[in-house]
Amino acid sequence: MTAADQTDDGAAAARRSRLVGIKLRALVRDHIGDDSLGEPAGFAPGAGLLHGNVAWVLLDQRPASRLGAALAWALRAGATSLEVIAEEGTGVLARRAMAFSFPITVWHADGRSLWPAVAEPITPPAAVPEHHRELIPVIEAGGADPVEEHGVLAGEVRGLEVCRVVDDPYLGTTRLEVGVGTHDREAFTMIHGDVPTVDSLARIVDAVTEHRRADAAPHPLNRLGRERLMRWRLIAEPDLVGAVSLAPAPPPVPRPNLKDPTPCVATGVDADGRSVIVVCASGVDLELVPFAADARTALDGSNPGVGSSRLVLVTPSRDRLPVIDALADRLLQPAEFVSLD
Repeated sequence: MTAADQTDDGAAAARRSRLVGIKLRALVRDHIGDDSLGEPAGFAPGAGLLHGNVAWVLLDQRPASRLGAALAWALRAGATSLEVIAEEGTGVLARRAMAFSFPITVWHADGRSLWPAVAEPITPPAAVPEHHRELIPVIEAGGADPVEEHGVLAGEVRGLEVCRVVDDPYLGTTRLEVGVGTHDREAFTMIHGDVPTVDSLARIVDAVTEHRRADAAPHPLNRLGRERLMRWRLIAEPDLVGAVSLAPAPPPVPRPNLKDPTPCVATGVDADGRSVIVVCASGVDLELVPFAADARTALDGSNPGVGSSRLVLVTPSRDRLPVIDALADRLLQPAEFVSLD
């Protein structure tokens, strides 16, 4: 990307931020019937407006995964309550808001009207089809760890997906595709389609393992899925988070892709026999706390904020900023932190 392209992108982002701020002010003015509102302030996922002690936030992009950013903005602004507005994803936002002691109300924007959002219940993850599970021995024989999440069966090497079971809608067949990500799997199939799957998978496993070691030089294969690499390590050493055993668990919502860092989940028990839910994240992720609380809701089978399991948040020490602690302090049920470098 050239300097001119970066300038154009920055100008476009600034224009969009101004427009979102104008929209927020209009929505709040019409809703509360007060023309004395101050000027909105832009921030990455939308715009915010402080009116008295109430923070109003309009979430613009991927709103369902932006509650943490909205709450962080409200806390920095010195607000005592938060009103969140979005045009989509409000059911998930409302559910995650219930896990906090800080007063949060979520509104669904329909045109210029605001309607109270209804919390969306947790949807149990889809089961992996049995005909997919028949390929688990192949994944294991190739040296990968089978992982099931929301109806998808994949094979991972130290937390990085290297294969996935897929159905071919045109041929009506099921196969194990080898590669890191959709495009890599497609390219590998085109080039090495005649290579036995176990042999081809084993080669990928060996190559990826070399780059996922603690002493490996920087490489794209160890930049992807760092949070899942931490989970792999914790499963091997559960005592690092005070557990006696851990296993991968599905996230509360499906992972959008392999490229973007997304918290991942493990479950187990501690020495006292208490259930432990571990959520790993890499990078400064303001959604870590709402996501983790949502994971506890999903795995405990309880109402938001009422789970009985220990909740442990695991991040590299450099990524645990005071704002993350501040968000965790507002949970109805406590969370613990563990730094893993």
